[in-house]
Amino acid sequence: MPWNDLLVIAMFAAFIGLIFTGFPVAWVLGGLAVVFTALAIVLDVDFDIPLGVDWPYASLTVDRIWNLMENWVLVALPLFVFMGLMLDRSGVANDLMTNFARLFGRVRGGLAVAVSVIGVLLAASTGIIGASVVLLALLGLPIMLENGYRPSLAAGTVASVGTLGILIPPSIMLVMMADRLAMSVGDLFLGAFFPGLLLGALYIAYILIVATVDPDAAPLPEAAQPIDLAIVGDVVRAVLPAAGLILAVLGSIFFGIATPTEAAGVGAAGALLLAGSRGNLRGGVLPQVLSETSRTTGFIFGIFVGATAYSLVLRGLGGDHLIERAFLGLPFGPTGILISILAFTFLLGFFLDWIEITLVVLPLVAPVVESLGFDLVWFTVLFAVCLQTSFLTPPVGFALFYLKGVAPPEIDIQTIYRGVVPFILLQLLGLGLIFAWQDLVTWLPSVAYG
Repeated sequence: MPWNDLLVIAMFAAFIGLIFTGFPVAWVLGGLAVVFTALAIVLDVDFDIPLGVDWPYASLTVDRIWNLMENWVLVALPLFVFMGLMLDRSGVANDLMTNFARLFGRVRGGLAVAVSVIGVLLAASTGIIGASVVLLALLGLPIMLENGYRPSLAAGTVASVGTLGILIPPSIMLVMMADRLAMSVGDLFLGAFFPGLLLGALYIAYILIVATVDPDAAPLPEAAQPIDLAIVGDVVRAVLPAAGLILAVLGSIFFGIATPTEAAGVGAAGALLLAGSRGNLRGGVLPQVLSETSRTTGFIFGIFVGATAYSLVLRGLGGDHLIERAFLGLPFGPTGILISILAFTFLLGFFLDWIEITLVVLPLVAPVVESLGFDLVWFTVLFAVCLQTSFLTPPVGFALFYLKGVAPPEIDIQTIYRGVVPFILLQLLGLGLIFAWQDLVTWLPSVAYG
């Protein structure tokens, strides 16, 4: 095997191995770039094995980082993060939980359905996984347990629905994917809209089926109120703020009024006004949100810098060509190769976070998919749906740990694992449906942008 291929494999294996040491990901990526650049120079100078990577080549990282920081699209990242965090503190979710619980109270499994509907609304207005899972856990988990819901079903519902925010636009993951592949953020937002709703519908259908087949898993509340116009009116009033924010952000993109970056500014301003109008900016809330937004943005951009250096060295060693040869050399047709790429991504999700996979793996496999003649927007949304499972698959399923951190003591990690397994299978079912029905992704962008 050529030295270039050996170093690429070693570089990728070292990255996966060092993730488990607890070192910050940005340092791991940047450090490996330096180490393997030095190793390539040693092999070239001392052993006369030219590999095409030296310090002048590695110094191109500075230009890449400069171009990254000048990218107008990435301005949307801190704005969407701010929007999500501010909306969580606005009190909208609490009103939604109270009123949807009354609306679905007379439906078996209705409380879990209410959590799912609220999760979809939060996903379309926040996009922050940690905040959504924690908020749904604090609001929905106690009321489900008090009404006799099976702990695994309650925990699985909260953890799984909370992850929809990474897929349903506005999504910071889609913004990052668009940047990595030089694609339109608007195309990805519109392309992911129906797949995100499809997953939410699959979750709700599963909950209703389980509640029907096994009534003990999701019993009816003892004091459920009959539905009347007053309850419906309260639900409408609770939904309007979130729906208005969603319409302001996604509607402005869909109708061509604003770019995604501009729409992010609209969303951030809307969430701030919403929290202010409800009197929830007291007690230093704004400085707290700004501080948390800065930390989250700094974390993401730190990984951007490390991944830029890592990807440059990996490509210099021929990593993109090795990946292309590996997949194109599989004894399958184009469809089989695409399925292999998605299966590889699903397995990586057990060990890596979505950020690392997006920044390192996606740019390597996307050219292979494009060379096979597949639509890149469709593939990217498939890739995003596949990555959503990474929040639920142990041992690095972050939604599981977010939930465990705020769950009652009777919800142990084994209960959470049992609860999310059916939802992971539902995510894979949704992935299969999107794979088989490409129009789920491509129809809306084609209508919006021709």
